[in-house]
Amino acid sequence: MRPPVTPRERSTPEPTPARDGATTPGSGPETASQSSSPSSSESSSPAHEPVTDLSDLPAARSGRRAPAWPGVPLLVALALWAYAVRHTDVSRLDDYGLVSALHPAFWAGLAVLTTGFWFTVRDARRPGAWSAAYVLGLLVMERATQAVLYPTPLYAWAWKHEAVIDHLLTAGGLQTADQVGDMAVYDQWPGFFAAQAALQRLLGVDSAAMFMAWWPLVSSLMLLLPLLLIYRTFTEDRRLIWTAVWLFYVANWVGQDYFSPQSVAYALHVGVLAVVLRRFGRSAVRRGRPRQAVWTVVITVLIVAIVISHQLTPGMLAVCLLALCLSRRYRDWVPLATTVVIFLAWCLTAALPFLSAAMPDMIRSIGDVGANVETGYGATPTGAGAIATSWAARLLSGSVLLLAAVGVLRQRVLRHRARPLLLVAAAPLPMFAASSYGSEMIFRVLLFMLPGAAFFAAAALLPKVRTLAADAAEQEAGNRQATGSAKARRWGIGTWVPLAALLGGTLAFVPAYSGKDRINYFPPQEVALVRQLFDQAPEGSLIVAANRNYPDAYASYWNIDHYWFLDDARSHVDKIVREPAATLADDMAGVERPARAYFLLTQGQLANSEMNGQLDKAQLDRIRTSVAASPRFRLVAENGAGWLYELKQSGGAKR
Repeated sequence: MRPPVTPRERSTPEPTPARDGATTPGSGPETASQSSSPSSSESSSPAHEPVTDLSDLPAARSGRRAPAWPGVPLLVALALWAYAVRHTDVSRLDDYGLVSALHPAFWAGLAVLTTGFWFTVRDARRPGAWSAAYVLGLLVMERATQAVLYPTPLYAWAWKHEAVIDHLLTAGGLQTADQVGDMAVYDQWPGFFAAQAALQRLLGVDSAAMFMAWWPLVSSLMLLLPLLLIYRTFTEDRRLIWTAVWLFYVANWVGQDYFSPQSVAYALHVGVLAVVLRRFGRSAVRRGRPRQAVWTVVITVLIVAIVISHQLTPGMLAVCLLALCLSRRYRDWVPLATTVVIFLAWCLTAALPFLSAAMPDMIRSIGDVGANVETGYGATPTGAGAIATSWAARLLSGSVLLLAAVGVLRQRVLRHRARPLLLVAAAPLPMFAASSYGSEMIFRVLLFMLPGAAFFAAAALLPKVRTLAADAAEQEAGNRQATGSAKARRWGIGTWVPLAALLGGTLAFVPAYSGKDRINYFPPQEVALVRQLFDQAPEGSLIVAANRNYPDAYASYWNIDHYWFLDDARSHVDKIVREPAATLADDMAGVERPARAYFLLTQGQLANSEMNGQLDKAQLDRIRTSVAASPRFRLVAENGAGWLYELKQSGGAKR
């Protein structure tokens, strides 16, 4: 064991040796000085000493290396994963999505990976590189599986964003609502799309579809460094750091990691928080004002990138920075003022057209929490698979939040030491009262709470944290019997119960994240059918479909009109169900030549309608059969993934 350490020894800002014999840097510039600073309201608390608690684990014997067995479970898990993806058939997904399609070897590999990680991260003899390797293995199994299995990119929204990039490259600049209608909102927050257009040209690819299937893995990797920086600000215990990172990725099922502005804006948001937490504490400001100006420039660049890319993230960042100002350690108004000024400047200039039209509805939604969290028609899980997926996601999020609450109550030292992170985790909650954000606010609040919640959830799974000074005092008092008992319990309930919780959460991620792949996956036949439509549709044509859940639904949106009848009033949807062909023909009439009117029904539309409580299979079959039998329509193309019909034109009358 390492000899006792006195509080005086811990006052130095130099790197300090951790309990496993490795050299661990300090946890930010305020680590040492805050424990003795009289300006802090909590300076007398032992919780303000650097938290490096590996005292319940045995130290490595000097001169001996730890065996390399941690590599065995990792390699076995990846081998099982590789075998599973080679023997998984995704051609016929059911209502449980990827969950029921996966080969059993995948689940075995995930269990081996989680168990190997847990015993590796708890071992004082293991360098942090092993924990990092396991987290990377987790990301491969979580975020790369779909990219390997599916021959086409997932998510209709990802395909929509690809269309926006195509429009930006085609038009050569931004356009207004008079030119592209409602899609002009993307030209008012163009940061992500402009960057992707530049990347597309740099790589020399024809479409972002060439790489957007891998975006969940890329965007998840973008979060790794800022998460590590945040957690290392409050502890040097690598068990806590890497368990928190693991829980963050496991609980991040919300699905905002796909090819979207939110994925990049969120990574930048976490990056800004990392810089503020590490470089804008009171002691950091006092000790390095010239350097502070550099970090101010850095966060300004990040904030600008967030503001010009996404509507919601700047508001979330502002409330998080405001919450930090409630802590005396971070009462620096520069980051908050910078965010608010840049955000308001953008809203009052480039984004003003959209905000002017949307402001009345936004004002009405303020304070209406019930309506803001209500899902509404067309977003209600229907069927055993969709309901099971929804409950898996709820239980996963609820479990992580419950663990976080236990960690806050149980870990007194961390509760004080990491109070700023606790404030950041709670800050997004008032956004429930601000807006529904298209019935997605509850998911976004969970997403922005997650960095802080994962940290305290990890603390709940690990032994109680003590400062090294408290540990030294215990040793000086000769209380070795209690320490020995703690070590004896090391392989008891304190190991297996947390492992079960970690394993349960890791396995629950799969249905929460991939349980709706029947909706989100578009097979190559469906992609080919839709592209055939857009290849032949003249400018000014009208495309009618049940909903927008199909690939390339927004292709050529600047010169092709769309009508998704399930977005219409329920009374009109009921009329279509009663008299499908006649009602749809009337809706499609009046398109002038050479433009044409098409009716498209695909596998993705059917899945979305059935699983989200819109129209069931019998009703959709009735619509298709009626259109097929009507003399007013002719079949243009069909395959195993859908049907394409054209309305026969009898004249050139307008609507």
